[in-house]
Amino acid sequence: MPTNITIPIYYGKSVINVEVPEERTTIVSPSYPPSLGNEIAEIDNAINDPQGAKPLREIQKSGAKVSISICDVTRAQPREQMLKAIISNLPDINREDITLLIATGSHRNCTNDEIVDMLGKEIATKYRVVNHDAYDSSRLRYLGKSSNNVDVFLNKEWVNADLRITTGFVEPHFFAGFSGGPKMVAPGLAGINTILELHNFDRIAHKNSTWGITKNNLVHKDIRDIARMCPPDFSIDVTLNNKKEITRVFAGSLFQEHGLACQAAKKDAIQEVDSLFDIVLTSNAGFPLDQNLYQSVKGMAAAARIVKPNGTIICASECKDGLPNHGSYASLLKSQKTPSDLLLMIKNNNFVEPDQWQVQIQAQIQETAKIFLKNSYIEDSDVRKAHLEPISDINKAINFSLNHYGSSSTLCVLPEGPQVIPYLKYPNNS
Repeated sequence: MPTNITIPIYYGKSVINVEVPEERTTIVSPSYPPSLGNEIAEIDNAINDPQGAKPLREIQKSGAKVSISICDVTRAQPREQMLKAIISNLPDINREDITLLIATGSHRNCTNDEIVDMLGKEIATKYRVVNHDAYDSSRLRYLGKSSNNVDVFLNKEWVNADLRITTGFVEPHFFAGFSGGPKMVAPGLAGINTILELHNFDRIAHKNSTWGITKNNLVHKDIRDIARMCPPDFSIDVTLNNKKEITRVFAGSLFQEHGLACQAAKKDAIQEVDSLFDIVLTSNAGFPLDQNLYQSVKGMAAAARIVKPNGTIICASECKDGLPNHGSYASLLKSQKTPSDLLLMIKNNNFVEPDQWQVQIQAQIQETAKIFLKNSYIEDSDVRKAHLEPISDINKAINFSLNHYGSSSTLCVLPEGPQVIPYLKYPNNS
């Protein structure tokens, strides 16, 4: 008699329990080290024993204007803990001389309520918090061309600061290799023209623009080059577990600490599988990453690494923020009849549009796999216009798909979605 097992799938701020046949199912999750416990104390320890840099206390000076780059609301960064530790190591800096720059990239502004949730009420109300705006040229400064001929526009408040600090957290990224580090400069604080160039068709389509690869990754290389043009004086990155607890802290020189953080995150994330699967069920790691369909492409991209050609991906993502209704992602998806048409449109040398990179990656996945979407906020008609198939019941979708592929069909479940890098044979580079 076949045996079913129950697996919790991260969804919003809770989970969805799905039942799957034990003998036909493989579960792939990251391998996390234990949390650090006293997070602020551990961050403080790293700040005072940095990699390739002097401790923050030794480089801060009275009267200096400080800009600190932090992640936006789509990231699970422990901002409050990181900022408390940083501020305690800036004893000679006046509070009014510290600006917290939310590195939105091309994303929407964070709301006041979100900022309080992100930073805690004390920091949110006592310190100047600024949403970066990639579209406002008056708030940008042109720094010239990068080594790869990218026109570089960065946030003026970052460029003009006397002391620049990046804060981030490092996790696998579906085309930049890993998050955190130099991404907190560009695209985080870059102008839209710079972002569009960093995310153009050729860079996104390159074979090395993918999970866990930083060497010979065209996107990552350009991000690093831009960061060198206006580098932080000090950088802090953390890794997290599935409870959003800090597992490691890295601080000091940007490229040195971020390189170590990437190595550590890679050990957590990379998981080998024996074969490709007919069906892959993925989450988008729950809140805050599964707030919209745009971000949910990351979960789909993780599943795409191990799904068979003409296989099925089932993505569970709450999408509280919709498609979303800001940016160009939704309108681009709806502009063409098929994913193939979308790729042809974007490949056109004259086509340049914000969010085209997310549409491109989604369309590339849909060239080889069908995608079902379980969400709670997007109308079925809009899901279909996004070239996806809406479902209301994951268990029914699993059973339907297993029956479709026959008695020997196989299923893989990624409960944490894009937090894992599943692979058959991982390339030997970094």
